[in-house]
Amino acid sequence: MPKKAKKTTSKTTSKAAAKASSNAATKRPAKALDGATAERIATALETIAGHLAAASPAPNPAGSFGSADAFIWHPDGRLSPVPRVSRVEIGLLKGVDRMRDILMENTERFANGLPANNALLWGARGMGKSSLVKAAHATLNADRKPADRLKLIEIHREDIESLPALMEVLRDSPFRFIVFCDDLSFDGNDASYKSLKAVLEGGIEGRPDNVILYATSNRRHLLAREMIENERSTAINPGEAVEEKVSLSDRFGLWLGFHRCSQDEYLAMVKGYCDHFGIGIDADELEREALEWSTTRGSRSGRVAWQFTQELAGRLGVKLSGR
Repeated sequence: MPKKAKKTTSKTTSKAAAKASSNAATKRPAKALDGATAERIATALETIAGHLAAASPAPNPAGSFGSADAFIWHPDGRLSPVPRVSRVEIGLLKGVDRMRDILMENTERFANGLPANNALLWGARGMGKSSLVKAAHATLNADRKPADRLKLIEIHREDIESLPALMEVLRDSPFRFIVFCDDLSFDGNDASYKSLKAVLEGGIEGRPDNVILYATSNRRHLLAREMIENERSTAINPGEAVEEKVSLSDRFGLWLGFHRCSQDEYLAMVKGYCDHFGIGIDADELEREALEWSTTRGSRSGRVAWQFTQELAGRLGVKLSGR
């Protein structure tokens, strides 16, 4: 019996060795990837990584508010700081004295923690609507400590649907914010205005106490005339349809109308710019050239006055620093 067991064991060992030898003989080395295949794989991996990064939630920007006084909101949840805001000194804004005083008072109340209204600045193009918002923000911050400064956040017109998400980011911050949308209007079947309505007054949460909304528009009711007419012609109850659209601008508690300036106001703007930047030119010559410039442009406005000032300064070799 012992001899038989030994023979069986020897036979089993021999078979295992033979099988291992056979496997080793048939196994081939892995074929190396050629350059084109490796490049395709690398490109695919980079694409997958990019999609994963885009799908991941953006970091909460609430902790970065101390880095700047102005930001631009992106619908993916990012706030890009703006180190230097393009603006005009508030003293250079001519022909808008009443609107300037009202907006400054409203903004100062808000900055001091008192009740204040959302503001809609509407009217003629180039009359300083957006310039006034930026100037008011800078003027209020001039003498304030960093912890007490207002933050200006610009949201683009096409990103209005993400406004509720921005409100959530700002709601619990210790800072106070002006959310600013320039050239706000709605056309065609655009329904994003409903997001704005909810934030202004209609939503359950509404506007946070530390946020105020300022918007500029060429339209008093933010909607194209044909858009309102279409609503009237296709609705079962035309009055209710139009009321739904017009009620958007009614939710701004403060309306400031900007109208085309007179010739005297236009010349005062030009002279104000020239005095501020030290552009030396004979008064009669300045007036003649400024009027000729406005005639060729077909309008008089603060924007036209600034464009003429740039032309004049460039021709005379004067740098417009400090703007």
